[in-house]
Amino acid sequence: MERSSRAAAAPGMRLGRSRPRYGESVVKAVLLLAALVSIATTVGIIASLLSPTIEFFAEVDIVEFVTGTSWGPGFKPPAFGVLPLVVSTVVITLIAVLVAVPLGLLAAIYLSEYASKRVRKVIKPTLEVLAGIPTVVLGFFALTVVTPFLREWTPFDVSFKNGLSAGIVVGIMIIPLVASLAEDAMSAVPNGLREGAFALGSSRMVTSLRVVFPAALSGIIAGVILAVSRAFGETMIVVVAAGSNPSLTVNPLQEMVTFASYIAQAASGDIPVGSTVYKAVFAVGSLLFVTTFVLNYISARIVRRFREVYE
Repeated sequence: MERSSRAAAAPGMRLGRSRPRYGESVVKAVLLLAALVSIATTVGIIASLLSPTIEFFAEVDIVEFVTGTSWGPGFKPPAFGVLPLVVSTVVITLIAVLVAVPLGLLAAIYLSEYASKRVRKVIKPTLEVLAGIPTVVLGFFALTVVTPFLREWTPFDVSFKNGLSAGIVVGIMIIPLVASLAEDAMSAVPNGLREGAFALGSSRMVTSLRVVFPAALSGIIAGVILAVSRAFGETMIVVVAAGSNPSLTVNPLQEMVTFASYIAQAASGDIPVGSTVYKAVFAVGSLLFVTTFVLNYISARIVRRFREVYE
């Protein structure tokens, strides 16, 4: 048996126990440590939010919190209805999605199906530079460029601080996220599908929209939902451009306060630690955390449900 094994080995090679690969073990340990740190961070965030949130709902009726139409924990008398924050967050996120999804998908189709390799190497990194711009800079861009433009060139009565300009700039901010993830999903579609469509006489446009786009739909939807999660939690742009008036309105031309912007404004103020106002910040943070978690969970489920596996 031993003789036959040696005969099957390549000339000059000897079969035997391989030497332990210490470098591979170190890499596995580092990757495991990174995964454990991520899990520990998530558990730490939940633990930091949970206790103050429970104490808050021991003092404030949860029905009042969910259904109340007035938000003012620091007012006299205080108001703890979170609906104004919910509506403002949804309105600004919808505006951002209306801006980012069409532009991001068009950019993804161009980069994946039309652009040459040289053009893609230039345009894609340039587009992704937008994702690296600090959001406070984008907030001042919304305040000093977008808002004056809306006030000057639209027939609407736009407030100096408003949800529309904040939503537009948040949409601009997440365009690279939508475009990059959608382009990655479309580039992963096998060329055989494109060649089959071309062989049947389809144009490049028909192939892009009716073959490649549906084949990459799971990745595209997941990217859009992740972008929505990013817009949902955006803080600085909304703080700078949307104002601080927590009124219950769906009119984006007025001041608005979202979950994240309220947390930023309240945390920067002089709030007594342990007070109900202090605990309200954690209650809103818990609501934002749960909402973002649900969106990410839906994204993961969609990817698993509609994922196309190619061989």
